[in-house]
Amino acid sequence: MNGPFDIGGTTQVLQLSLTERPRVLLVDDDELVLERLHGLIRGAGFDVQTAADGAAALETLQHSFAPIVITDRQMPGIDGLTLCRTIRHNNWPGYVYILLLTTQDAEEDILAGLDAGADDYVSKRTSTAHLLARLRTARRILGLEHSLKQALAEKRRLALTDPLTGAANHRHFMDRLTRELESAQELRNPVSLLCLDLDHFKGINDRHGHAAGDAVLQEVVHRINRCLRPHGDWCARIGGEEFAVVLADTDPRRAGTIAERIRVTLADQPIATANSTISTTVSIGLSGWCAEIHGLATSAESLLQQGDEALYASKAAGRNCITVAKSLAQRLAT
Repeated sequence: MNGPFDIGGTTQVLQLSLTERPRVLLVDDDELVLERLHGLIRGAGFDVQTAADGAAALETLQHSFAPIVITDRQMPGIDGLTLCRTIRHNNWPGYVYILLLTTQDAEEDILAGLDAGADDYVSKRTSTAHLLARLRTARRILGLEHSLKQALAEKRRLALTDPLTGAANHRHFMDRLTRELESAQELRNPVSLLCLDLDHFKGINDRHGHAAGDAVLQEVVHRINRCLRPHGDWCARIGGEEFAVVLADTDPRRAGTIAERIRVTLADQPIATANSTISTTVSIGLSGWCAEIHGLATSAESLLQQGDEALYASKAAGRNCITVAKSLAQRLAT
């Protein structure tokens, strides 16, 4: 039974997924200590960098991030406690696990180090085996953090993506289109929207089965994406067999060219499924916003409504064709 803090299957993927050798930054003003620790920790399977003081350590982290920092406490300039606080104050590509390694190991010293942001506090008088065990703990914790980030990123991706086709889902489509349209209007750049609906798709499901229908939808998205620019253009699935394509910084004339490319790509070659080859066509409605035509701002909802109206006109005209929204038709005719 799931408890009040259940977050689905996240904990099932919390594995040590650090495939590369973890990088350790050693910080100490004693060259002999650095040399001894460098050999010891590298021999334990870590990549090692060194810095002679806190300032050098911060500069090294900026240019060559290390998720594990082992630092002395007493150093000239920026000491170990200040280094801990500074690391915690800044933003890094990932979590920094800090281990204070020092001769100052009284209880008040340990508490001060932990309060400054250290994750662990080890006396320089401790054994080599003890230190390496603490490093393995650091590696395990960082591995868990890395896996948790991957799991949460995957959950976010799934929340924004249609699971069957990999295209953006309806919710993500409306949110992203709203943002892109606002940006386009602010910069006075054109943006175009294609609304697409597969023709007679219910007949495909009825004759060939839903598995074949799913395969058709997947291939449709694949072919649409082949017609788009890798950056700026994107596709969403907004209904069962309904799709939308957003073309950033694209005027109506170029959008019409891309729409025709998509129509031909889908119509000219049947789609092979597990048990049959299926021909399919698509009806398209084209809408968009151009400062020269509209002048004033519009909304994502309005753009979608205009595209849908043009799409219905394509259906009424016999399908497998493109209709331009009335607000853009004159633009394309000139």
